[in-house]
Amino acid sequence: MGAGGGTRGSKLSLKVYIQSRMYLMTHAGHLPFLKSQPMARRTKEDALATRQQLLEAAERVFAEKGVSRTSLQDIAQAAGASRGAIYWHFKNKADLFNAMMERALLPMEQAMQQIGHDPKQDPLQELQEAILSPMRSIVSDDRTRLVFEVATLKIEYVDELLAIKARHVQAYADGLREIHRSLIEAASRRGLRLPMPPAVAAQGLQALMAGLIHTWLLAPQAFELVPVAEASIEAYLAGLGFKPCNATA
Repeated sequence: MGAGGGTRGSKLSLKVYIQSRMYLMTHAGHLPFLKSQPMARRTKEDALATRQQLLEAAERVFAEKGVSRTSLQDIAQAAGASRGAIYWHFKNKADLFNAMMERALLPMEQAMQQIGHDPKQDPLQELQEAILSPMRSIVSDDRTRLVFEVATLKIEYVDELLAIKARHVQAYADGLREIHRSLIEAASRRGLRLPMPPAVAAQGLQALMAGLIHTWLLAPQAFELVPVAEASIEAYLAGLGFKPCNATA
């Protein structure tokens, strides 16, 4: 009897197992624990999409109203999202603004950081390209121009926006450091002694670049940014003793 009971028990266990497998195969799409990974992926994708929508809305609203006069509720409404969605992704308005800037400036900052690391490349030519590339983007890409316009013309460094000033100061220092390093490397490869300290030369070149962008954003019809920038930078570098990159030594 014990053996028979064991056999019946085994058959019952096998039957239960088969039924369970069939149920799982049939209802897998309706069981949350079985589709947790796809749901997690979709949730992450949805969160990234919401973040992008908020950043794009911030660009538009900041441009229309100015940064100080824009509220997080304004941005949420423009993005078709809740105010809570903003706080899920960003700590405050300054954090949102800085994320908007980083999205636009990151490729340009990365280009500056790569200068001089490839011995086959001329660091002076790389520097000129890294300076001119964002100007080409400002002229040709509406979103890039909008972000630079907001950052240059439509912001006040007051109260909650002081964190934005800190980000701008850091970006300026980072860019200045890369220009300084590039000028030293370019002069070293040419056996050239600069007529002024490299730090001073770097500050002048940085100011030239920022001044051209700011002036053009104020009145884009006044001059063509890229050709004027090319000629101005070439003249500035010539004043430091650098020959044009396409000239023979």
